[in-house]
Amino acid sequence: MKTRLLERDGVTLACVDSGGSGRSVVLVHGWCCDRSFFRPQFDHLVAAGHRAIALDLRGHGESDAPHGAYSMEVFTDDVAWCLRQLAVDRPVVVGHSMGGIISFDLAARYPDLASAIVMIDSAVVRSAGALKAIGGICEKLAGPDRVAVAQNYVSSALFIATDDPERKRDILKRMGNAPAHVMLGAMEGLRDYDPSYARGRITVPSLFIMADEPVPRSYMPGLLELAPQLMVGQTVGSGHFCQLEVPDQVNAMLDRFIKISA
Repeated sequence: MKTRLLERDGVTLACVDSGGSGRSVVLVHGWCCDRSFFRPQFDHLVAAGHRAIALDLRGHGESDAPHGAYSMEVFTDDVAWCLRQLAVDRPVVVGHSMGGIISFDLAARYPDLASAIVMIDSAVVRSAGALKAIGGICEKLAGPDRVAVAQNYVSSALFIATDDPERKRDILKRMGNAPAHVMLGAMEGLRDYDPSYARGRITVPSLFIMADEPVPRSYMPGLLELAPQLMVGQTVGSGHFCQLEVPDQVNAMLDRFIKISA
């Protein structure tokens, strides 16, 4: 499917849009990833008759990587702008990892844009320990060994023993190719994002899909406090990249959520 290139204030943002008249679903990838990390969901949604749109965030994939801020708010503003440019009417916005934080932020700051949101293993609300850890990662990413730091973090924190080792190697390689300033800037954006402002603002149907990990990626009591209507699902036998590892499980939950949130 042909890539569409949209220019916002001199920054080219890439996406693919299946078109069609079905319900629109927007897919937003995570840190140091790109839209191909949602390929199983994109293909599934198109086959089900939906209009599927997969974005490359600034600094990722085929989008430009300008020097400047890579905060969650900057990413969200780009997504909101793209949705308006593409004339997407009240889509379901599905985000993985950092993309789930962006979908959350979109629902809070642009309440008229999304009809529902999905966060797949996203650290929307973090404990004090998680905040301290991400600060340490930022310090290391600012050094000369950023690729090794990023790959060691992803390898140790985002996979479980049952994940496919070949897929893991491919993910680590691809994420390690992210531009240095994007890798650090987006991680700093994750560190600095404070979701507490969104209390009472998340009014659309919301779903959180957890990976099969000992500790949820998000601090769930805090997230439920911000979004009391939140539905929660969990995959079986998959780490953080569950949309690639067990796509059938993730797709089934998306199908049901899209149906009941209409």
